[in-house]
Amino acid sequence: MSELSKKSRPQFRNIHITQILQYRLPAAGVVSILHRVSGAAMFLALPLVLLLFDWSITSELSYAQLMEVLDSFLVKLILCGLAWAFLHHLFAGIRHLFSDLHIGLAKEQSASWGRAVLIATLGCSVLAWLKIFGAF
Repeated sequence: MSELSKKSRPQFRNIHITQILQYRLPAAGVVSILHRVSGAAMFLALPLVLLLFDWSITSELSYAQLMEVLDSFLVKLILCGLAWAFLHHLFAGIRHLFSDLHIGLAKEQSASWGRAVLIATLGCSVLAWLKIFGAF
């Protein structure tokens, strides 16, 4: 097969902001970026989590008030986001630990690890969301 008959993918060296939507980031790259996003989300939500924890252990009255607050759809949505952030950060962190041990660094293995992390995160997040919204 000649070089002209092959359909080549565009090569991006230095990506301009206008080309960002055309660039296909591999699964491992998506996992890496989301690992940073989930870590930042958990760090920024830490004061809220500490406040909720304080309410839960201060007294029976504050615990009852916390349970009323947790019935709000918006609070449940925030908790779903935090559950995703925790689970993704956990699974991506395990992936990074394996890569520190030089396991799964080949291009094909890295792509499959990335897809596995995304699938595991989504599956566990759905279970957490169902639990948060009281489906089981």
